[in-house]
Amino acid sequence: MIDTVSPYVGILTKGDVMRWLSVLGVMLALSGSAVSFELGNQAPAKPADHSVYTPPEVPRQGGNTILQAIEIVLAEGLVVNGTTVGYTNDDDAVCPFPGSTAPDVVYTTTPAVTAAWNFDLCYSSYDTKIYIRDVNLNLIACNDDFHYTVPCYRYSSRLENVTLTAGMEYYIFIDGYGSAAGTYRMEVSGYVPCIITCQPTWWWAQWEGEPPLEDGYVDNWNGGCGSNPSFPFQYIYCPAFCGKSGWYVSSTGSNVRDTDWFEIQIPTSGVLEVVGDAEQETYMYELGPRICGSVGVIQSAMIGSCAENTMTIVGTPGAIIWFWVGPTTFTPPAGFVGHEYNYLLLLNLPPGEIVATEIETWSGVKSLFR
Repeated sequence: MIDTVSPYVGILTKGDVMRWLSVLGVMLALSGSAVSFELGNQAPAKPADHSVYTPPEVPRQGGNTILQAIEIVLAEGLVVNGTTVGYTNDDDAVCPFPGSTAPDVVYTTTPAVTAAWNFDLCYSSYDTKIYIRDVNLNLIACNDDFHYTVPCYRYSSRLENVTLTAGMEYYIFIDGYGSAAGTYRMEVSGYVPCIITCQPTWWWAQWEGEPPLEDGYVDNWNGGCGSNPSFPFQYIYCPAFCGKSGWYVSSTGSNVRDTDWFEIQIPTSGVLEVVGDAEQETYMYELGPRICGSVGVIQSAMIGSCAENTMTIVGTPGAIIWFWVGPTTFTPPAGFVGHEYNYLLLLNLPPGEIVATEIETWSGVKSLFR
């Protein structure tokens, strides 16, 4: 309850001072930054958009409608910067959120050759949406949320592996969720398929062995704290681990990503090194404490697509740590076919349960996977 204001104008009582210090402390606490990690296999509920957008009085720079679309020539490394502030809501596409009233801008392009492209809005300043239509305004590709954590703006968008045909005109729309608007940065790159394989002759390799992902799948293999009620973990005991991850639609119609939870023993050196790579962008997490109701991310690293990264975990020799691998997104990128993709982990572990038939150094093992 708010106390009655003192009748003495300009004079603060001790109660006033203490009350305003308390309010200031709350405001400062709320203004701090934090990094949020999602360990679940389904996307968290997206909050409803209650804001009302009022276009400010700023000069228009073109691209408000398809008739004013700005022409661009697609090329590797093309970067387009701009803003949707001051524009109007002329179009929308559902992927999957309907009812957007956000302002949008349009670019047009006519490729000289047939090729697959990526369009990334990672470094934009607001909750974006991006979609592409052909000259007849048929929807070719659409994405609302792709990136969920830093360094990208949370809920920023990306289209991946979008094939555009030579000589055909296309319209690229940069839009927003709800009424969101702001500055955007669109980075264009050619799509290069990433292929990672494990060979059956690798005696030092361990295969995940999870059943194939398919719509309606129930993850009782190594879903860890994301599975109920058994919380299954998989133990990694070899210097190479060949895994699969991906996406599917649950029996209730929800989009689900496959999350793999592991237990790994710290080697005698007290340092566990994990080098990972994947065919799609994927997170590696060290987790703790080892209690499902309290578990959180201790450290993280992103791997793929065909971009290797290393995580170093220091601990007591012989101690067990929890390790997590899963897609960075809750739905497959545009152009992704099927349900699964491959990932590979290289660990400085002894061969474990596998009997060695030849002597091999850790550096030699790593070189075989390049």
